[in-house]
Amino acid sequence: MTAPRRYIALEEHCMTPGLQRVHDDLLAEHGRFQPAANVERLLDVDAARIEAMDAAGIDVQVLSHHSPGAQISDPRAVEWARTANDELAAAIARHPSRFAGFATLATGDADAAASELIRCVEQLGFTGTMIHGQAGGGFLDHPRNEPVLRAASQLGVPIYVHPAEPPEAVKDAYFRDVHEAGPDAERMEHMFATAGWGWHVETGSHALRMILGGVFDRHPNLQVILGHWGELIPFYLGRVDIRMKRLVRHLRKSPAQYFAEHFHVTPGGIETIQPLLLTLATVGADRVLYSADYPFGAAETAGRAYIEDAPISEADKSKIAHLNAEKLLRI
Repeated sequence: MTAPRRYIALEEHCMTPGLQRVHDDLLAEHGRFQPAANVERLLDVDAARIEAMDAAGIDVQVLSHHSPGAQISDPRAVEWARTANDELAAAIARHPSRFAGFATLATGDADAAASELIRCVEQLGFTGTMIHGQAGGGFLDHPRNEPVLRAASQLGVPIYVHPAEPPEAVKDAYFRDVHEAGPDAERMEHMFATAGWGWHVETGSHALRMILGGVFDRHPNLQVILGHWGELIPFYLGRVDIRMKRLVRHLRKSPAQYFAEHFHVTPGGIETIQPLLLTLATVGADRVLYSADYPFGAAETAGRAYIEDAPISEADKSKIAHLNAEKLLRI
């Protein structure tokens, strides 16, 4: 009888007390508040979180600061990032067999962000960084972000590109004034702009900008993780490749080749079989990893049962559960 598989989950959010207060102020500016249950779960990096992990069959969570992390347009963000990462490192030190960490970076100052990433990897033992959309620093293909890309590439750690709140102009143009939306129009439009659709279009576009902007020619060792089954890209990758590859003669490879060689994909809490099978067919089992989107997917996640019950090979289950994460993150 073979031993049970280890499960490593990569998109598992937390919050340090200092950043939580900052985020509360930002949400209040827009008339929104994080549900109290989510705040409590985000702040807990001890017994309650581990109990939830045990219930879902998760052995290790790679912790990341809830969006936008320290990606805040404020001169104090560099200091906030350093403090938040130190607090996260302390939580990992309390439970070293259960937690690993992605750094949060003040991307508005790319040089400081790169230095902080180096510190977090070399001194705190972090496994990479999570970048929340274009919050604080624009898309990662912009030249201003070269120091962060270079640092990640030289350190050999991945960047997890995660959604962030869309700019107000984008929300105004695409997601507001939905006619006949009913009494929940404001909440519905916010969800339409974020987790219900907009997040995924913007994050997929972010990833494609990195490809089209030559990021991976400049940094051939750089690896990127996308949640939510690749933010729509696997479904449309063939279309993107056919339509774009004739127009990217400045690049060394086709868009599909870059995606296959530089991107890894997680469920991000979307535990349905069809996108799993599509992603396996598109990028292969060596580039699919597990995530549950704790605490936001806490009520829906099947945990390890989602992969264990999937109609895929035992070898692929082991790759998704832990082998790929162990190789990519060196844990």
